[in-house]
Amino acid sequence: MDDLDDLDHRILSALHAHGGDPRVAGAARALSWAGEHGALWLVAGLAGAAVDGARRGAWLRGTALTAGAHLASMGVKRVVRRPRPAHVAPLVRTAGRHSFPSSHATSAVAAAVAFGALGAHVVPPLAAAMCLSRLVVGVHYPSDVAAGAALGALTARVGARWMRGGAHD
Repeated sequence: MDDLDDLDHRILSALHAHGGDPRVAGAARALSWAGEHGALWLVAGLAGAAVDGARRGAWLRGTALTAGAHLASMGVKRVVRRPRPAHVAPLVRTAGRHSFPSSHATSAVAAAVAFGALGAHVVPPLAAAMCLSRLVVGVHYPSDVAAGAALGALTARVGARWMRGGAHD
């Protein structure tokens, strides 16, 4: 094991230990469930589109960017095929067995960037909590979460002009 792998293992073990507190474990499990397949962020984007008629198109495009980021992370996962951490007992079941990048982190950060630009200031802190929850529940290494967050931010930034564009916005 090299130094980076050792650091990944140590950070994960330290954060996973907080899952011993039932309140922390419950919150982390709830975030994991809500973030499965980007569901929380897709619902948030559709809700934004429903209540903000003046920027409905931007909300819908931001939702599409978030979904696209999630799909991109799933594609990377199929190529990289990094196994999930085996040195900690996971607190949740996962939809897949591959760890890199974290799709929860990817969609969360894409939503934070896209919806944050539309003034949804609650999304970035919720996205940060989502990212941390993946470590607390023990299903990702910190490098998985960091890579997912970077992929989500990149996807949202690349699509930012498209998201804001449109004749009806």
